[in-house]
Amino acid sequence: MAKDEAQQYGLGNHETWWEDPPPNRGRSGPDKLRWPLLSVVFTLPYLIPVTKSLLARDPVTPGVVALWALVYGVAVSYALFPLAFDRTRPFRFAYSVWMLVLGLAVIAATGASPFVMLYGTAALVFLLPLAWVVILDGVALLLAAGILLLDGRFGDNWGDLVTVGSVTMAMFFMSSLVRAVRRLQQANEEIATLAVANERERVARDLHDLLGHSLTTITVKAGLARRVLESAGDIPRAVEEIREVEGLTRSALSDVRATVSEYREVSLSAEIVGARAALRAAEIDADLPHAVDNVRPEFQSVFGYVLREAVTNVLRHSGAKLVKVKLGDTWLEVEDDGRATEVVPGNGLRGLTERLAAAGGTLRASARPGGGLLVRAEIPLPEPRAAAPAVRAEPAGGLA
Repeated sequence: MAKDEAQQYGLGNHETWWEDPPPNRGRSGPDKLRWPLLSVVFTLPYLIPVTKSLLARDPVTPGVVALWALVYGVAVSYALFPLAFDRTRPFRFAYSVWMLVLGLAVIAATGASPFVMLYGTAALVFLLPLAWVVILDGVALLLAAGILLLDGRFGDNWGDLVTVGSVTMAMFFMSSLVRAVRRLQQANEEIATLAVANERERVARDLHDLLGHSLTTITVKAGLARRVLESAGDIPRAVEEIREVEGLTRSALSDVRATVSEYREVSLSAEIVGARAALRAAEIDADLPHAVDNVRPEFQSVFGYVLREAVTNVLRHSGAKLVKVKLGDTWLEVEDDGRATEVVPGNGLRGLTERLAAAGGTLRASARPGGGLLVRAEIPLPEPRAAAPAVRAEPAGGLA
């Protein structure tokens, strides 16, 4: 675990000390049906000797009856321990203080062993923030030591009191570990949710880029084939255009499958070829580079998406007659002479901005003075690391 994660979920974090215990995946505390039976087993070592001492008292007086109620009040309250998990912090705080007060009262009134304090101190570590656990349990143990001193029993029971403190400390660290594990579970669930959301965004972005361009090109080519048939009746050319439409449809279907499987890689050179064909079908002059060798290989895939989306926007909205594409080692520009006078960001530009941001780059779209748009994508090169200082080697025999 990294250092910052250890501080976030460990005792070194201030918030960890004062926040309530995290929930346990919908469950809240021990089982409410089985716990009362288990609590009987846990309280028998305390109830048996105290009950014997109470039975030995004769006659039965109101004071003795009050002692019976006090002794068994600890057992009953401990059996109701799971009910405190479903309540608000004030209720849990009151329950914890009640358990500690009952334990102190039993020690003072019946001369019982300090072990009775464990029922309160152990329950407390699972109900309240850790800071309150330290404060309340610490004060309760000090008060128990004071009662033993006043009764003259400290010499005989100090070992039991140390044992109570040790067990309480062990329960404290166990509770801290349980809380850290639950926080990590919550963090993992949040990470899984974010991963699903990010995957949905990726698929949506890729499908938009793929289908937007492919369907636009298919629409343009289908319209061209229709116009050829209606105006000139040039059946061979129309058939050729329809064949290209069929090829584009198959390619788009393959790309969609690959995108969903996250195996698709965009090629800048292929996008230039596709852009030339799409612009030609739309009767738009294209000034495109013939090679992409001057573009850094690691940036070609991202620039391929930029070119695809920019050409799609030209085909859909621009009304342009000319499109120019320029390439550099770390940048790409797409310029058209359409009728746009302002930039209206849509899903495509937002998706491209996210892609470039993930690669450490930027996307700028601006309106040209005479109409049309200029889209520039740029990815700066990482700064070179500082070179290690050269170490001068000396001959083994020293300087001559």
